Amino acid sequence: MPALRRDRLLTLLLLGALLSADLYFHLWPQVRRQLRPREEWPGCPCAHRAAPSGPAAAPADPGRSASNSSRAGPRAEPGWGGPRSKLQALFAHPLYTAPEGPLLGPEDSLLAGQEALRYYRRKVARWNRRHKIYREQLNLTSPEPPLQLRLEASWVQFHLSINRHGLYSRASPTVNQLLHDMQHFPTISADYSQDEKALLGACDCTQIVKPSGVHLKLVLRFSDFGKAMFKPMRQQRDEETPEDFFYFIDFQRHNAEIAAFHLDRILDFRRVPPTVGRLVNVTKEILEVTKNEILRSVFFISPASNVCFFAKCPYMCKTEYAVCGNPHLLEGSLSAFLPSLNLAPRLAVPNPWIRSYSLAGKEEWEVNPLYCDTVKQIYPYNSSNRLLNIIDMAIFDFLIGNMDRHHYEMFTKFGDDGFLIHLDNARGFGRHSHDEISILSPLSQCCMIKKKTLLHLQLLAQPNYRLSDVMRESLLDDQLSPVLTEPHLLALDRRLQITLKAVEQCVQAHGEENVVISSSTEHSAPDADQVKRTS
Repeated sequence: MPALRRDRLLTLLLLGALLSADLYFHLWPQVRRQLRPREEWPGCPCAHRAAPSGPAAAPADPGRSASNSSRAGPRAEPGWGGPRSKLQALFAHPLYTAPEGPLLGPEDSLLAGQEALRYYRRKVARWNRRHKIYREQLNLTSPEPPLQLRLEASWVQFHLSINRHGLYSRASPTVNQLLHDMQHFPTISADYSQDEKALLGACDCTQIVKPSGVHLKLVLRFSDFGKAMFKPMRQQRDEETPEDFFYFIDFQRHNAEIAAFHLDRILDFRRVPPTVGRLVNVTKEILEVTKNEILRSVFFISPASNVCFFAKCPYMCKTEYAVCGNPHLLEGSLSAFLPSLNLAPRLAVPNPWIRSYSLAGKEEWEVNPLYCDTVKQIYPYNSSNRLLNIIDMAIFDFLIGNMDRHHYEMFTKFGDDGFLIHLDNARGFGRHSHDEISILSPLSQCCMIKKKTLLHLQLLAQPNYRLSDVMRESLLDDQLSPVLTEPHLLALDRRLQITLKAVEQCVQAHGEENVVISSSTEHSAPDADQVKRTS
C-alpha cells in the first residue's frame, strides 16, 4: 500500500513537472510577446560593454532625435501646378514629350500579364495560409479577413508596366499612385532583407566593428500586398560624411535614396525604382507586425525613452549602432520592390570601373588612362549599348556623389541592350563640398555619351530649367521635405557643369561625331538647335 501511494505521488510530480515545462516554454513566451510593448525590450547581451558614442550612435538627446518628426512638419505646397513651375515646364519640353522609342509589342513588356497574376495569386494564398497558422499558434481568435489580390493595386500595375524603355513610362499615373500608397498604407508584416538574413550570425563583441555600422534595412509589406525596402535615417541632413571615411564604410542615407529617384526621373533615365519618404511608427508598423523572433529581440528602450532596434549581428551587436524613433516615429525611405526573380530574372554584373574595396589597393582603371580601350574589346561592351549605359550610370553617380557602384543589374529578358537598373543609391549625397571626379572616369576615358543624355544635361544647365530648381520643386512633394539641404542642391548644378566640360574636352579632342552617339534604342530625339529654340 505505501508503494502504491509512492507511485501515485511520483506520477503527480511527473505530471506537475510536465505541466510546468509546458507553461514555461509555450504559454509564457506567448504572454510575454503580448505584453512586450509595455516592457523594456532586451538588448544584445553584450551591449553594456560599450557606451553610445560616435556619429552613428543612437540619439540620447531628445532634442536631437526630435528632428525625426520635425522634418515632416509643415511643408511647402508642391509647385507642380503653379503658373511658374519649372518642373512642369521641363516635363512639357519636346525632349520629354517625344516618343520614347519604337512602338511596343507584347515581347517588349517585362512580364506576361496572366502568368504574373497567377503567380501573385499563389503568393497571396500562401501568405494567407501561413498567417492563419501563425495566428492559431498565438491563440488569436479575433476575425481577420484574408488578403485579396487587387488587379488595380499600384504595385501590380507598376510591375506590369515595366518595358524595355524603362521601369515606367513618362506619363504613367501609376508611379505617383504607388508613391502615395507606400506613404499611407498600413504595414502587415516586417522582416529582415535577404542580405541581412544571409549575414545573420551569433553575437560576438570581440569582432571588429565597421565604423559605419550595419546597413540596416527591412522589408515592409503593406495592406495591398505590395512590398518596399525600408532604409531608416542614420545621418542628419546637414551632416557631411567625414573626409577620412572610405567609400565602402560610408553611411547609408535614406534621403539619398529618395533624392536619387527624383533625379533619375528628371534626367529621363527612369531606372531607379519609385522611392518615397515616410515616418514609420517602429512599434506599431514593425515590432507588432513582424513574425521574425530575432527582429523582435533587438528592440529596446533607449535612455531617452525612445524605441530603438538594431541588426543582430552581421557586423555588430551594440546598441550604439541602433536606430531610434522619437519616441516611436522614425524617418526612412521606402523603395518599391521589382518583380520577383522567378518572374523576371536579373543579371548582376561587376562594374568594369569597380573600385578597390581595400585600404590601399587600386584597380587598373585608376592607373591606366587607356583602360577604356581594353573594355571596348570585351563582350558585351564591344557591340551593344552597354558601354553607353555604363556612362549614363557614371554621370548619374557623379551628380549624386556615389562612389559605391560595384555592380549593376539588368533584366535578362531585354538582352545586351537592356537598360541598367540604378539600385542602392544610399551612399550618394554624402559630401556637397567635394566633387569626386574619378566617378566620371567612364566618360572621360571612353569619350562617348548618348546624344539623348547630352541634350538633357544641356537643357538642365539652362536657367529656365536649372537642375537645382527642378530638383528642389520635385522634392517638395515628399512627406520628409526638405529631403536635401541647399548646399547639396547647388552641388548638382556645379557637377552638371563639370560633366558638360568633360564632354566638351572630348569633343575638342576627338570630334563631335565620335563622341556624341545616337544609340540604337533612341527614337528621333530633338536636335541641339531645337532644344535651344524651345528653351
